[in-house]
Amino acid sequence: MKSDGEIMEILEAYDLTKSLRAAAQLAGCSHHTVAKHVAARDAGRPLAEPVARDKITDEYLPKIEELVEKTRGRIRADVTHQKLVGMGYAGSERSTRRAMAQVKAEWKLGRVRVHRPWVTEPGGWLQYDFGDGPYIDGVKTVLFVAWLAWSRFRIVIALRDRTAPSVFAALDRSFRIAGGAPTYVLTDNEKTVTVSHVAGVPVRNLQTVDFARYYGVTVLTCQPADPASKGGVENAVKVAKADIVPRDT
Repeated sequence: MKSDGEIMEILEAYDLTKSLRAAAQLAGCSHHTVAKHVAARDAGRPLAEPVARDKITDEYLPKIEELVEKTRGRIRADVTHQKLVGMGYAGSERSTRRAMAQVKAEWKLGRVRVHRPWVTEPGGWLQYDFGDGPYIDGVKTVLFVAWLAWSRFRIVIALRDRTAPSVFAALDRSFRIAGGAPTYVLTDNEKTVTVSHVAGVPVRNLQTVDFARYYGVTVLTCQPADPASKGGVENAVKVAKADIVPRDT
């Protein structure tokens, strides 16, 4: 397929020579190519656009789109291929993979996550999460990592476990280091915080409710399986695991 620039050179050569073979020599192509583009220009139909051809997967595209939508884009191409073969599909798995890639790309196009700057008041939000800590006396520890919005430091405390008393003690220590309790505390949906979800609404653990009432804070949780909603502390956990956990080097 010739590019737009090459087509312009072919037509310009023909306009100068008025000869198909002469224009072909000037443009470095076949005289049949010159004739094709000249005829297309006279008919007002450019040839720069590729001609769409029928594919063996076209008949099964509705089924592929249904499977992608039902699995939210998580279905594998080999699984889809097996289902299509059961429906009489005679194409190769390679063709199925190409069709799957196209359908998944179109499905994701309207579901792209948009990240906007998080604007909050100083001292208003504290996020905390956990990471794998080092072994101390043969026992694996847990890194409690807290990040206070607008602060220039991260709080990292090694815990023996992730039980409610240990987490509450770490939060108490974090509040004292920060100089006060924030307005909101954001974390994951662990059993120490959220016991269940009813109609999408999180049900808080009674111990967490008592803790929040005592310190005057509001405990919130991010969406399940959505770490991007607390990206500040997620990044702090990466730094803590990289710098604090002992390594061989």
